[in-house]
This record gives sequence, structure tokens and C-alpha cells, in this order.
Amino acid sequence: MGVAEPGLKLPEGPFKAYLFDCDGTIVDSMPLHYVAWKRVLAEWNCEFEEQTFYAWGGMPVAEIISTLNVREGLSMPVDEVERRKEALYFEILPELKAVPEVLEHIDFSHGHIPFAVVSGSTRDSVTASLEVLGLLGKFETLVCAGDYVRSKPDPEPFLVAAQRLGVKPEECLVFEDTEMGIQAATAAGMASVKILQPWERLAVK
Repeated sequence: MGVAEPGLKLPEGPFKAYLFDCDGTIVDSMPLHYVAWKRVLAEWNCEFEEQTFYAWGGMPVAEIISTLNVREGLSMPVDEVERRKEALYFEILPELKAVPEVLEHIDFSHGHIPFAVVSGSTRDSVTASLEVLGLLGKFETLVCAGDYVRSKPDPEPFLVAAQRLGVKPEECLVFEDTEMGIQAATAAGMASVKILQPWERLAVK
């Protein structure tokens, strides 16, 4: 396998399922999501620093808005802001690209082992992102915001995916780009692979 995924060093183990975060892991969408966030939050004079945005990677959209409301002393309508943010993201979605080393691994392993997406994003957002890249059909199941009660770093999203695939947690390998996601995988008893953030990938080149 070493030749097929030069960018990814995988832990040892006879894994029976691969669980992928979506934004920042399969799709290099985090910069696009941040553009959408900045545009919608500017309408409410709400600050959202880029560093905080990446630190909160994996947190559902509604949770981010609620947290910002508390932090900034605002009362942004969660449903309305979420819809507006999603709409802005869809507008710039044609610019989306895949994370190269993860795409190589998906292409290489597809058909040999079942895949699931485990994301804090909405199902519409995840579906649209995967469709743009022609990857939607490669995943047996999508676990998105609304499919679980407790979001990452709680292990629940990954445990839901393992259950849907009929695989034990310890037989799953997780691909994640955020510390929050890695913590969730570890709490679920799963091995994980850390995907570099956009600026880390640039630094490596």
C-alpha cells in the first residue's frame, strides 16, 4: 500500500472499516466554510477568528452559532444564520477541491473495505461537497449533524458509524484533521490518522 498513499502513514491493524471526517479531511473545504462564516457573521457584527474556527473544527454549525452568541453577547437566530451560512457555502462550492493524499487513499481502498463519513456538518452540506467531487457513491453511510446527540469530541458520532457498518469500534480506522476529531476517535477506542491542516500541508511542500 505504501506506494498508493504516499501522504498517509497508517497504523498497523487488520481494519474492517474506514471512517472519514469530511470537511478538511476528504474535502479541502475548510477555507470555503470560513469564507461563508465570515460573510454571514459580518451581517451581525460578530467576530470569528480563523484560529478559533479551525480549533472548533467538527463542531456542528448550530452549536458554533450558539457558542458565538454566548461568547459575543449576541442573540443571532440559530436556524436563520445556519441556513444563510449553508447557502453562502453552496454558492462557492464549485471552487471545492479534494485533499490529495486522502483522495488517493479512497480511490485505492474503495471496494476493499467499507467507508463512512462522520461529520459535524449538515447532511445537505456533506452530500453537496461529496457530489461536487464525484465521491458520494463511495460511502456506505453518512453520519452527519442530527444523527447523534453528542458531537465530537464525544465518541458518539464514530460509534454510530461503526454500528451502521456492523463493525466493532476497535476494527475501525478514523481519518481526521482536528484534535477534537482525534479525541473523539480515541474515546471510541479507534485508531486514527491525522490529516494536515491547509497551512501545515503548505509548510510540508
